[in-house]
Order: sequence, then structure tokens, then C-alpha cells
Amino acid sequence: MADALHEASKAPDSIPVPKETAPVRTRAVFSASASSLGAHHAASAPDMPITPRRRRPQLEDDSLRLIDDLTNRPMDPMFIDSRLDKRPKSALHIWLTRVIVFIICIAVGFSGSIIVQILHTDPRKEIRSSLAKELTQQTKHLNTLNSDVSSLRVKVENQSKKLANTTKDSTLTYDEMANGTIPVTGPGITLTIANPIAANSDTNSGSLPRESSSNIRVVTDADLQVFIQILWQAGAEAIAINGYRLGVQTSVRTAGQTILVGVNQVQNPYKIQAIGDRNALAAAVGESSQQSLYATLKAAGIYPQISTSKSITLEAANSSDISYAERAD
Repeated sequence: MADALHEASKAPDSIPVPKETAPVRTRAVFSASASSLGAHHAASAPDMPITPRRRRPQLEDDSLRLIDDLTNRPMDPMFIDSRLDKRPKSALHIWLTRVIVFIICIAVGFSGSIIVQILHTDPRKEIRSSLAKELTQQTKHLNTLNSDVSSLRVKVENQSKKLANTTKDSTLTYDEMANGTIPVTGPGITLTIANPIAANSDTNSGSLPRESSSNIRVVTDADLQVFIQILWQAGAEAIAINGYRLGVQTSVRTAGQTILVGVNQVQNPYKIQAIGDRNALAAAVGESSQQSLYATLKAAGIYPQISTSKSITLEAANSSDISYAERAD
């Protein structure tokens, strides 16, 4: 019995690990404070007897080695070293660390929100706004040049009449008024038609009405042409849209998303002025006479407004010079 106990006391503690697979026990440095750590290994007493190391049997079974590691070495060496720093930390150090981490989180969140906001913006709106401003400036310059041309043409005609010493021809005056080459004045009506409020808000934000998600209907050149045809049929003698007179060489059309009267750009709201019998003109374009047209417009949120005037003045229409056409005898 004593021999058996003696043999059991000589049994190895664990299965040995080969040198090539043995874990490296190094000190893990997680912060600058780890450099000042001292040795925490137990030293042997001078009077302690030296016991020879018992050799463990060499086993090639991987499962036994795994069981041995889990039983005799359950804690990772790096984790053991990280627990060596037991020095107390001050409250100032703890709160300073928390404040720094909080500031970093705020900065990261703020930067992320700015990046998301930039990604959700539409760069086409800025480009469209700059192009719209440039087009407005060019249109104003063109209007100024057209006014100068009209005033110069009037001066030339006046000087020609003075030099020729001719009397005013009523037929020529009638033709000029009918063709829109001279300013006219007289009683008439003003018909105002505007886009729906939702379309106006989308346009002001830089987006086009046709790009909106709700597909809002706006006033088109076809709507203006319908009212102009009704006014001509009702006996209108002169018509202008937003101050631009309709002449023999004037057309109402759409270029892209813009309505043009001749070569002039017109903006919402659209004001159609017509000279003639104001009562007849108002009745012709009124809701009672054009019920289907008004029903279509009201369904889209468009409500034309008509007002009569005793005197309306319309400027002359822009006309180009005639270079190839000649009078036939």
C-alpha cells in the first residue's frame, strides 16, 4: 500500500506541451502605466528545499492535450498580466477619461450627420439656380436691346415722315396696329392664370414641377394658346402676355421647362391683356362659356381670374428686319 502511494506521488501534474507549441508568456502592455509594474512572481525562500522537476509523459493525443490545457492553464497569460496593475486611480483621471470619450462621441456623431446631410442634398438645384439667374440676366439684357431697337425705329419713322412731308395714312396706321408694330391703347380685359401653390413651392426650392413626386400639373403653353385663340375669335384687336405684344412673327411655345413669347421668357403668374369690347371678351373667356376648360383647370388647382379695364396700353411687338421679301406689284 505504501509503495502504491509513493508511486502515485511521483505521477506528473499535467501532460507536457511541446516546445514548438508552448504559449509565449510575455507581459502585455496596454498603457503607459504597465512600464512601471514590478515583478509579481513568487520568489523561493532560502531554506526551501529544491525539489527536482518531475517529467511528464509525452502523449501525442490532441484531445488529451486540449483537456490538459483547459484543466491546468485555463487563463490566458496576457489576461493574467493585465490584472497585475492594481494601483488605485484618482477620480480626476476617471472623469477626465469619460469627458474625452464623450467629446469624441459627440464629434463623430456631428460629423456623421453632416456627411449624411451632404449626401441627401441635390447638387442639381444649385446648378439649376445659377443657370436660372444667368438666363434672367440675359433676358433683361435682351429686353433692353429690344426696347432700344423699338425706340430707334420710331425715331427713324418720325424723321422719315418729316423729310418726306407726307400726311398720315389711315390704312398704314390700321395695318401697323393690326400687325402689332406700334403701341396701342384702349379698353379691354386682363386674364391672370397661375400655377398651383404646390408647384410654386417646388419651383422656389430649386426643383422642377415635372420632377416632383406628386406630378403636379402646371400652366403650359397650350393653355395660353387656347385662351389666345378664344380672345382672337371674340374680336380682340391686340393681345399681350406679361407685357410682350403678340405680332405677326410672335409665337407662344415651350423651350424645356420655360414658356416663351417670341424669344422672351415669361414667368408664373401669366397675365394676358387684350384690347377690344371688354364685355364680349370677358364673356368669351368666362367660366359660363368655357365650362369644360375651367373644370379641367380647377381639377389641377388652377383658377383663372378676369378683370375689365377702361384703358389698357400695350407696347409694340418685336419684329425682325425684312431683307429678302419685296412688295409685289
